[in-house]
Amino acid sequence: MPDISKKGMEMPASPIRKLVPCAEKAKSKGIKVYHLNIGQPDIPSPDVAIEAVRNFSGKIIEYGHSAGNLSYRKNLAEYYNSLGMNITHDNILITTGGSEALITAFCICLNPGDELIVPEPFYTNYNSFALHCDITIVPVATEIESGFALPSIEEFEKVITPKTKAVMLCNPNNPTGYVYSENELERIKELVIKYDLFLISDEVYREFCYTNEKYCSCMDLKGIENNVILIDSTSKRYSMCGIRIGALVSKNIEVIDAGLRSFQARLCAPVLGQIAAEAALKTESKYFAEIRNEYLERRNCLTEGLNRIPGVFCPVPDGAFYTIARLPVNDAEEFAKWLLEEFDYKQQTVMLAPAAGFYKTKNKGINEVRIAYVLKKADLLNSVECLKHALEKYGSR
Repeated sequence: MPDISKKGMEMPASPIRKLVPCAEKAKSKGIKVYHLNIGQPDIPSPDVAIEAVRNFSGKIIEYGHSAGNLSYRKNLAEYYNSLGMNITHDNILITTGGSEALITAFCICLNPGDELIVPEPFYTNYNSFALHCDITIVPVATEIESGFALPSIEEFEKVITPKTKAVMLCNPNNPTGYVYSENELERIKELVIKYDLFLISDEVYREFCYTNEKYCSCMDLKGIENNVILIDSTSKRYSMCGIRIGALVSKNIEVIDAGLRSFQARLCAPVLGQIAAEAALKTESKYFAEIRNEYLERRNCLTEGLNRIPGVFCPVPDGAFYTIARLPVNDAEEFAKWLLEEFDYKQQTVMLAPAAGFYKTKNKGINEVRIAYVLKKADLLNSVECLKHALEKYGSR
């Protein structure tokens, strides 16, 4: 039998999904598993989007335009312009989820062997995307004690080399929930100008901010319009993860042109997904207001409960629907596996995402977990109670 490629051998398993077999085995024993490991919202998708798919009357589901359906791109441009971005539909490429937008941005902005600076911890799949594109992620450390605030620009400059081609931010951040301020983004802007870098900004959680401060997008930064590439997605904003529709947005016409040629090779993004996404743009503002309030209550419920458990430290995130918690264990992955294989409290247990997989630096995040507060408050309270009893039992083994 022939060997698979080196890239295939090195592709990392997702810390979010790698313990799924353990969870399935627990469920087969009749144990209820609270999934805190994955950002799958339980919020209903907008009715207007579901109805648009139900009402599709075409006799053939044809190929769409490689850049994305024109009507969707025009309406999406109106959405972005309502946020002050001042773009046209020609600045937008529709992608198969935010994942394709990221992979495409990596491939058209960086050559094999080039380096991408990312504050860590970061969304674990960035590692897989970087390996896919033969580029290197260079981490800059953030600290749980500061709530994972942006490091000083001096820390970024320490890791810049002749191979550095881009900086990437996720704002609001997955997995930490940190929201970068306008002042922090202005500091990044100066770095981008000084070293002539691309700035790739993953902003898929834009609607989920819990402070009264105005959200600042990297598209708002003046003077680096041709450096910025915005990554977006409908998955979390409209609770439509399965339609797999995202977007790559840039005022850099060379980036858009290269992206379009890449997308011509993959033909088009999902047509029915684009129909749902375009209809979702008609979602009333109260939908987001209600969701924001719901997630705010869930955040408070979870973080207050976690910080009452002896030995647990959990900063309060300002955005997205994730938090990183430090646990009183030596190895969070072993603990997470034990929770599914050997523990239950009243026929219940929890599934966590070990946070080490969200770091590039070896041995960082070993005693941390990422928790997604995408469950209703009653389930979060039960999850915290399970975790409290689990840590008591685990520590007394």
